[in-house]
Amino acid sequence: MDKLKRFIDCLVPIEGCTLRCHYCYITCHRKFNNDRATFKYTPEEIKRAFTKERLGGTCLINLCGGGETLLPEVMLQYIKVLLENGHYIMVVTNATLTSRFEEISKWPKELLERLFFKFSYHYLEFKQKGMLERFFSNVKLMRDRGVSFTVEVTPNDELMPYVDECIDYCVKEVGAKPHCTIARDESNPQVLPILTKLSKEEYYNFWSSKFESPLFEFKWKIFEVPRKEFCYAGNWSGFFFLGTGQLSQCNVSQVSYDIVRNPYEPIKFTTIGICQERHCYNGHAWLALGDIPDMETPTYAELRNRICSDGSEWLQPKFKAFISQKLRDENEQFNAIKKLCVTTRSRWYTLRVKVGKIRRKIFG
Repeated sequence: MDKLKRFIDCLVPIEGCTLRCHYCYITCHRKFNNDRATFKYTPEEIKRAFTKERLGGTCLINLCGGGETLLPEVMLQYIKVLLENGHYIMVVTNATLTSRFEEISKWPKELLERLFFKFSYHYLEFKQKGMLERFFSNVKLMRDRGVSFTVEVTPNDELMPYVDECIDYCVKEVGAKPHCTIARDESNPQVLPILTKLSKEEYYNFWSSKFESPLFEFKWKIFEVPRKEFCYAGNWSGFFFLGTGQLSQCNVSQVSYDIVRNPYEPIKFTTIGICQERHCYNGHAWLALGDIPDMETPTYAELRNRICSDGSEWLQPKFKAFISQKLRDENEQFNAIKKLCVTTRSRWYTLRVKVGKIRRKIFG
């Protein structure tokens, strides 16, 4: 079995989309017309920079755009070269671009068994645009080719009257209920609260009872909870900007640099230590994979898998085994002195950034 060395969350520089979901933060900020993606580096350059040897081993890499991840046609080349390097790849998509999945279905089995799609199930948009059949046709095409997948709903107040038919349709097509995530309100970026007009109790009771989703339950447990434990993000994991080649520590970071320009230079993985974000809103990945090793969490496989009515599973055996591991299994944990040094450095970086912002505000 391949050993999980690092998790790399990769932002794809695309804000255009085939849908206009009202709860999407791209729609909220009116960026959906920006459908031109710019990439500083070619797929072959990314391939040279992302070798197992340079990254220390086999990595789990998640590709997600601000809009529809697969909208730039070149994305298939980026996905394929990363698979050819031996990594395990996850892709977030709304599954509306049929031609992309038809092309992927032709890839060799040894690549497809290390590929996982997070299919975003935008029920109301699909129903209005007549896309439900297309969505599930593409989901089943990937499933039948041995690709792992999950189907995920973004809970929103407008969906509530239709939630039962939304769930029933998914069960009919792919044998199990979809998972349920938590939407954040991007209109308040300083707090990033839950996107709803319901009380917290009403919100939890409704969505929890309908979906019975381990993903929702874990996100609910950690959402809006500040993390003060020692975190190995930046070392065991990273946040990569595919458009620029920049690697940072996580969604919030004081350290960032181009790791593609010189693909033969060792990567300087810098541990974040104590997080400065209000809460780890993407902790369903960072925390479940084990960036905070002292924190007991479900495995990432447990959050994403479903067992179908016929006994089959959404995760194929090889991918399921890989994301059932924890990052601590293949990485060094620091002693108390090294943790103190990392924490001190992190706080110094944070202070320096804050001072810089104040100076720019005063002096322009």
